[in-house]
Amino acid sequence: MDEDEATSRLSAESLAAGDPTGWFERLYTEAERGESAVPWDRGSPHGLLVEWVAAHGVTGAGRRAVVVGCGYGRDAEFMAGLGFDTTAFDISPTAVRVARERHPGSPVDYRTADLFDPPVAWRHGFDLVLESMNVQALPPQLRSGAFAAVGELVAPGGTLLVIAAGRADDEEPPVAPPWPLTRAEVDAFAGSGLTPLRVEEIIDSSGVRRWRARFHRAA
Repeated sequence: MDEDEATSRLSAESLAAGDPTGWFERLYTEAERGESAVPWDRGSPHGLLVEWVAAHGVTGAGRRAVVVGCGYGRDAEFMAGLGFDTTAFDISPTAVRVARERHPGSPVDYRTADLFDPPVAWRHGFDLVLESMNVQALPPQLRSGAFAAVGELVAPGGTLLVIAAGRADDEEPPVAPPWPLTRAEVDAFAGSGLTPLRVEEIIDSSGVRRWRARFHRAA
């Protein structure tokens, strides 16, 4: 089945059933059976993450990182390779299990967890929080809570890096996810006591718009 078709079908069914995040587990289980494909299943970490790490000389020795909505673990493994004590979580148990299977012996602590109800110990617990292309998959009624929940993971003195698909303020959102974020929505990540350091709008040669934004919590 076409990736976009599966995403549209499953997300619509979950929204209609009042379970706006339930389609993630259904997508991963269908993918495991060979009935669907996971659109974000790539063999390498996100390019905008790799570029940012190289540009800033980021290393993780003695620091903790968490990857939100880790999927099969491509970004989490990259973060662990930089020396971060890395936790990675996803709401889909199947995604977490497959991530562990794909990376045997990995130092990453893969967990099944809900962004809206994370372990208490995670609050303000991580020096680097990576939110890459996840909140955009949530419907508008969950967005404000998601912005705050992501920010609450950032430790004093820590950094939040957000990577997201983007759209102009006057551009209509698509019917099915992902729903690209506007600049105002990206700025909303600062609502949990974070300070925006830089928000980059990146438009590639084919006109695809992306955001890469960095936020900081005061020590």
